[in-house]
Amino acid sequence: MDTVKNLVEYYDELFPVSDAQRIFFESYIPQFSPPAKFLSIGCGTGIFEHRLAKNAIDVTAIETVRGLLDSATRRYRNQLMALRYFQMSTLEMTKFLGKNFYNIISCLNSRIIFIHKKELVRKFFYDCKELLSENGIVILGLENFEKFRADPKAILPVRKSIRITYKSQVTKNAQGTFLESHLEKESKVIPVYERIPIYPLQKSEIAEFAKEAGFEKIDFFSDFEKNPVSEDSDYLFAVIR
Repeated sequence: MDTVKNLVEYYDELFPVSDAQRIFFESYIPQFSPPAKFLSIGCGTGIFEHRLAKNAIDVTAIETVRGLLDSATRRYRNQLMALRYFQMSTLEMTKFLGKNFYNIISCLNSRIIFIHKKELVRKFFYDCKELLSENGIVILGLENFEKFRADPKAILPVRKSIRITYKSQVTKNAQGTFLESHLEKESKVIPVYERIPIYPLQKSEIAEFAKEAGFEKIDFFSDFEKNPVSEDSDYLFAVIR
């Protein structure tokens, strides 16, 4: 996992905050009394969380990768906002965070797949339910793994910026499902994830696990513009109530 640090410099340009993402979240935030309480799981470098906090949202953000978290806290330094970062995994959420407190819980950029055991992914939904306020929502964003479910080796959508290209693939065998990814800069290949175990969560499982945890409604989209999702969609977004 030490190679994940290679992603830090390029994270903001490979996972940018688009206007569509901002509008998407702004469509849900007014449903709650201000300041809305927001929990970001896998916040990366905190660029989106920082923007939310600047707009008077109360933001808690957790991250497991030290280099990404350091970048996030540097962005926050000397800013008078309701924004706090913690190095914390999803397994620790209900131990350290407030129950029935958060209006919106968000986990984007496929960070949920690193909860690589099915029983722990199922637990994630129960934990989110415990942390949410009444009528709170969970928003998930990940690759549409149903598109690749039949393939023992699948190439995920490529991310590019002016400086760098990010490529990922998922392989399946008797031992499990694994993610491999790297950066390409000019002729140089820079490793990021090297055969990391993941759980390629699919749409049907999101519906199953959410219902088990007590959620009553799920809306699925293919992007932040709320277009419908299909088997051929590259990405999957779920809004769970």
